[in-house]
Amino acid sequence: MSSADDDYDKLSPEEREAKDKVDRAREIAEQAALPYSWKQELPEVDIVVPVPKGTRARDLNVVIQKKKLSVGLKGQEPIMTGELCHEIKMEDSTWTLEDQQSVEIHLEKLNKMQWWENVLTHHPKIDTRKIQPENSKLSDLDGETRGMVEKMMFDNQQKQLGKPTSDELKKQEALRKFQAAHPELDFSNAKIS
Repeated sequence: MSSADDDYDKLSPEEREAKDKVDRAREIAEQAALPYSWKQELPEVDIVVPVPKGTRARDLNVVIQKKKLSVGLKGQEPIMTGELCHEIKMEDSTWTLEDQQSVEIHLEKLNKMQWWENVLTHHPKIDTRKIQPENSKLSDLDGETRGMVEKMMFDNQQKQLGKPTSDELKKQEALRKFQAAHPELDFSNAKIS
């Protein structure tokens, strides 16, 4: 942990809120000064680079590489160029010209579990600890993960209502079946945990 993190931890809640507000305002100003805008989700980064109205695809020079990005008009200095802060999957990354006035770039992250601090390494960074991802829907999850999440939600709801969890219900059902199969046994003094 850095000394900046230690200093932040020593601040009162009010001081943290004030510092966060100042940091966020600085971040917004720095990002607004860039010649492009960008947003991200864990698996991808989307960038919009404004170009002069009437620009055609053949007028553009767009280079997307595993760790490098360059966008500009042919014969001119690039609008943005440099090393990407993290590697991308080139085969899943694309660009398109929208309404002859902006280049929209979609970069598929190689590490889909990592927030990017910036697009190009020499540009101002954002505080990735403050990112609040959109809530994902259960329908977005694969079958196994969805089943796990639904079970956890059910168990949590059952606990709040003072009712047995799914595992406890399974044990009770197994015991009922065993008792039904063995009526000759006396379970009156059995302790179930």
